[in-house]
Amino acid sequence: MSIVSHTILRPFGVNPSGPYHRRHAFRRSSVKATNRKESGSSKKPAADESRLEVLYDDGFGAVTMRDYFEAVRVMTKQDHGGPPRWFCPVECGQPEVEKAPLLLFLPAGIDGVGMELILHHKSLGRVFEVHCFHVPVNDRTPFEGLLRIVEEYVKYENALSPNRPIYITGDSFGGCLALSVAARNPETDLVLILVNPATSSAKDSLQALLPFLETVPSNLPVIHPPLLRYLIGNPINMAMVSLQNILSPQETLQELSDSLTSMLPYVSELGAITRIETLVWRLKLLKSGAAYASSRLHAVQAEVLILASGTENLPPKGEADRLFKSVKNCKVRYFRNRGDRLHMEDGFNLLTVIKGANMYRRGRQRDSVMDFLPPTRCEFKRTFSEDFKLYHQLLSPVMLSTMKNGKIVRGLSGVPDKGPVLFVGYHQLLAIELSSLVEGFLREKKTIIRTAAHPVFFAGNYEMLRQELSLFDSFSMYGAAPVSPINMYKLFERNEFVLMYPGGVREALHRKGEAYKLFWPDQPEFVRMAARFGVTIIPFGCVGEDDFLEIILDYNDEKNIPYLRDGIKSFNEDFTGIRETVKGEDGNQVLHLPAVLPKVPGRLYFLFGKPIEMNGMDNVLKDRENANQVYLQIKSEVESAVSYLKRKRNEDPYRSITRRRFYEATWGPSAQVPTFEP
Repeated sequence: MSIVSHTILRPFGVNPSGPYHRRHAFRRSSVKATNRKESGSSKKPAADESRLEVLYDDGFGAVTMRDYFEAVRVMTKQDHGGPPRWFCPVECGQPEVEKAPLLLFLPAGIDGVGMELILHHKSLGRVFEVHCFHVPVNDRTPFEGLLRIVEEYVKYENALSPNRPIYITGDSFGGCLALSVAARNPETDLVLILVNPATSSAKDSLQALLPFLETVPSNLPVIHPPLLRYLIGNPINMAMVSLQNILSPQETLQELSDSLTSMLPYVSELGAITRIETLVWRLKLLKSGAAYASSRLHAVQAEVLILASGTENLPPKGEADRLFKSVKNCKVRYFRNRGDRLHMEDGFNLLTVIKGANMYRRGRQRDSVMDFLPPTRCEFKRTFSEDFKLYHQLLSPVMLSTMKNGKIVRGLSGVPDKGPVLFVGYHQLLAIELSSLVEGFLREKKTIIRTAAHPVFFAGNYEMLRQELSLFDSFSMYGAAPVSPINMYKLFERNEFVLMYPGGVREALHRKGEAYKLFWPDQPEFVRMAARFGVTIIPFGCVGEDDFLEIILDYNDEKNIPYLRDGIKSFNEDFTGIRETVKGEDGNQVLHLPAVLPKVPGRLYFLFGKPIEMNGMDNVLKDRENANQVYLQIKSEVESAVSYLKRKRNEDPYRSITRRRFYEATWGPSAQVPTFEP
């Protein structure tokens, strides 16, 4: 069944006394109206009722560009004039999280249909209430008129639900509209997601053709290939949407050819519908919108995330970089190998980017625990079957756990199936064990581990973050939360699996000759909190870093090099106060990047110790001395696990990467490579 049959154009009124009220009525489905009520309901949903399952199917990838062109064709044929208006894509469905924020989509100015988010409707609809802006092909509302419509609607929605944020996703010209609305409404809680905002459209190559286009007969269709490109973007990238990665090169080429061929009739029809007169008007509209938004950037108080792609938006002279320097609360992600129409390209998932940039929230302040959205099946596949595939093949992690009777077994059967559980362990150099931990628990337990992480993963907008799905973004996507007592409290209250490293940065960035040495401060407070919630504590050890990384320059070396010393000092200024009450090396949490060289990869080993049940241990809760005894017991268990793994790995016949690769070549890449007998 075509996606078009699931999309209904629903006009929305904004202000009964406004200039557009007469020509469009206000209507909502009862489902949407029920979801929006903040009070008056007799039944309050349970805390876990709106939580999404780990590795849920977000529907991303189920829609193709043929569905987009079909939807555009139907909408333009059925569009009998009228003013610009809002509609709810029915395929978005009802949000599955409580108090889901509103997301308004403002389309690019050249087409203005409002269906450019079609590839993302299902995934966004699970966690947002999505409304899209539609500007009819023959509409001639000036920029100020469009701005007034959007602004009135934002005010209306904010009056209905003043405590939830309003997201505005603007593509190209839509970015100008979004920035202008934010500048005029600094008190409204707005979050802007801007895709290649056209705030410098005067530099656009198509703008240079405007004088020529004005001399062309106005009723001619837009059929010239360079002009069509501005309507549909890069056809190759769009045709690759939904192609299967498992296909052979020959099958992929055939599928791509078929996809391009099937798109041609739609593209031609779209070009025939859009006349030169419309294109000229939209270019002038784009120019006025760019000038208006650029003159008011200083007034924007909203959170802003800029997604930049295409040659004109990338550094060093890209528009995204200028906006980053001009807008106060701004983040940037660069997509260097993609075209201008980022929303409609293969592999780009808008929800994933929003989650990774820590931009999803349901209240005025982001709560890293309550606002966390679990990874989807699509995200897991991309991360661990594509991005980190080679990494895990090289390390071939071995996971062992301890049963209640003390028997060590391969796998995670010794780990409880339900939380709250607190994993306490040794931090490998550069935290190289984290991705293997997360993948192992997702594959075997279908459980996400919430890592208590350093604030560096959530603060600032360092250059290392300004790239597509940076490493820091992956931490956020897979459950990392800033380490703090209040976050630990919330995680335990929600029965989560929590990962904690008492050694922190000092352990993960240890010096030469300090491999597998614990740097735990004398602070057993997490033990007392675990006793309060009846948490099961599982000490664990991890071994393997010395098999594949060699430290060349550590902190002691770098602090004696003037240039590096100044850089380290500057970088750490934002994080003063981390463990400042802890004396000695255990409290030395200086962030730096040691220089390392790779070695021939060995193997990564984990051992999860025997669970320590804290339920009913009131003596720990009330007596600090008893808490300290349990703390020392946990530390001893971690050291014992590390010693066990260092000893037993010498018995592993497949510790060498050569033997592991030979085994995989014989039995297949999905085969589990054997290891030592526990």
